[in-house]
Amino acid sequence: MPRAHLDDRGIVLVSGEDAKALLQGLVTCDMDGVAPARARFGSRARFGALLSPQGKILFDFHVAEAAPDDGGGYHLDTIRGLGPDLVRRLTMYKLRANVLIEDRSDALGIVAAWGGDALPMEEGLLFDDPRLPALGQRLVTARDHATSLADATAEAYHAHRIALGVPESGKDFMLSDAFPHEACMDALHGVDFEKGCYVGQEVVSRMQHRGTGGRTRVVPVVYEGGFAASEGVEVTAGGRTIGTTGSQAGGRGLAKLRLDRVADAMAAGEPVTAGGIRLHAEKPAWARFAFPGEQAAHVAEGA
Repeated sequence: MPRAHLDDRGIVLVSGEDAKALLQGLVTCDMDGVAPARARFGSRARFGALLSPQGKILFDFHVAEAAPDDGGGYHLDTIRGLGPDLVRRLTMYKLRANVLIEDRSDALGIVAAWGGDALPMEEGLLFDDPRLPALGQRLVTARDHATSLADATAEAYHAHRIALGVPESGKDFMLSDAFPHEACMDALHGVDFEKGCYVGQEVVSRMQHRGTGGRTRVVPVVYEGGFAASEGVEVTAGGRTIGTTGSQAGGRGLAKLRLDRVADAMAAGEPVTAGGIRLHAEKPAWARFAFPGEQAAHVAEGA
């Protein structure tokens, strides 16, 4: 099982008797689904986000709970450089709750492991990646130990993630600029539509029920010729911009695209390009949302 230390990830620790209630009223995932490790099983984690009141993603993270014997508390695996900002934002909502919110990113690191046997639980706080089983496991452990455990690069992990079509904030979409549907959080178990209120819920629920949330999405793209455009390049078709490229590896990548405009380009026979390189959008295997070309394919099959 390859193991990579994700040095750009860190931990914000939320602990205290009111920690669960505080997070439950703020984040997109259901905190009732988070549980500490027991017996031979790792922690049960969730993927979620803290949104703006307008429904845009301010921070996204994996939430894993440590057992009381291991110090307890909810560990938010997030972008390391944003740890202090996340602490400040959560503290705004703390009021008189009995909660301690700390940025532990200097002490704790993240290891991602995939494609093989499970990691030993004694190495740290271990959990399956809640977004997709094929992403493998994640481990919260001492930062120095995370470095020593690694036998693969972060680039190898991201190549695996890109091949699966899973977006990552800061690479494939910008925080404060994307709704959960655009980042495919609805399809990757990052939004619980049955839980109670949380910040931004009204906007996200309205998008879900009206079917307007999926017009723009981060999806996999395949570049012709094996050369991929850099991150942040405009994707165009028919002389107009329809999206922006994200991370890439090995001639594949991710891009945030207006799917309706991709469909228009396909119908008109117009090439979709980024940086002069032609590309094709590809539906990820885990997706259940409508994708450009599917209707045309169904019509052709029925003809």
